[in-house]
Amino acid sequence: MAAKRFYTLSASCPDQIGIIARVAGFIAGHGGWILESSYHADAGDDDDLGSKDTGSGGRYFMRMQVKADSLPFHLAEFRERFRPLAEELSMIWRISDSAVKRRVVILVSTQEHCLYDLLARWQSRELDIEIPCVVSNHDTFKSFVEWHGIPFHHVPVPADNKPAAFAEIARLYDEVRGDTMVLARYMQILPADFCARYSGEIINIHHSFLPSFVGARPYHQAYRRGVKLIGATCHYVTADLDQGPIIEQDVIRIDHSDSIDDMVRYGKDIEKAVLARGLRYHLEDRVLVHANKTVIFR
Repeated sequence: MAAKRFYTLSASCPDQIGIIARVAGFIAGHGGWILESSYHADAGDDDDLGSKDTGSGGRYFMRMQVKADSLPFHLAEFRERFRPLAEELSMIWRISDSAVKRRVVILVSTQEHCLYDLLARWQSRELDIEIPCVVSNHDTFKSFVEWHGIPFHHVPVPADNKPAAFAEIARLYDEVRGDTMVLARYMQILPADFCARYSGEIINIHHSFLPSFVGARPYHQAYRRGVKLIGATCHYVTADLDQGPIIEQDVIRIDHSDSIDDMVRYGKDIEKAVLARGLRYHLEDRVLVHANKTVIFR
C-alpha cells in the first residue's frame, strides 16, 4: 500500500509566547491534520557554568508533518497563505512534499564503501531518492555506477586548474537540478565560493569523531594519539575545513592491539552507517541549522 502523502514544515524563529498555537491554529483553521510534531526551545549560550541566558537570545525550533489531502489547497498556495504569519514571527522556514523525491548527486574519489552503501540503499528504496549522476575526480567507479543505470561524470581536479573543475561540477549539479550533494569520501577540498553557493546542500562524511583529528589521515592521527574510541562524523560542508554543523556521529571502542589497518576497517562500517543516517535526517527535513549547531528531530 502506498504511503500517505504529507507535507513537512520545518522552521525556527525567535522564542516567544504562542508560537505553537499560532502555527497549529493556522493549519487547523484550514482543516489540516497534523500527523507528527516536534519542538525545541534553545535558551541561548551559557554565560558560565551554571548560568544560562534566558533573555532575548533564545530560539524556537519546530517540525510538523501535515496530511496533504486534509488541506483544501496545494503546496504553492500553502506557502502564500503561511508567509504573512512566518514574517510576523520572523521565521526561517521551508515546507516540502513527500511525493517529490529529492535529487541527490554523489561525489566520490577512490574509496568505494560509502558509494556502494548509498547505491544499495537507493536500489532497495531504503533511501527513496533520485540519483541523477555520480561525479568523481577518478574514473575508478565508472563501470560500476553505469551498471546501475546512473550517469557517471569524470571531472579531474588538476592542481593548476581547480576552479575550472569545480565550475564543471557546479554546472552538472545545476543541470540535473540537484537538491543535495553528498561527498562520499570525495577527497578534495571545496572552494569557499562553492560552499557558499550551495550552503546547506552539501553533506560530507569525515572519518573521525570531530572536532578531533581534523583533515587528512585521521586514523593515523588517532593511532599516534593512542585513543580508545574512533568514530565518524556526518556534517554540512562550509568553507572552514571539517568545521561545518554536525548532523550525526558514532564511535566504536578499540584497544592497544588494534593496528591502523584495523582502525580503518572498523571505521568504514561506522562511516557508512553515519552517512546514511545523516543523509536521511537531512532528506526528511529533520535537521534545523542555527549558527554552527544543529537541532535534529529524530
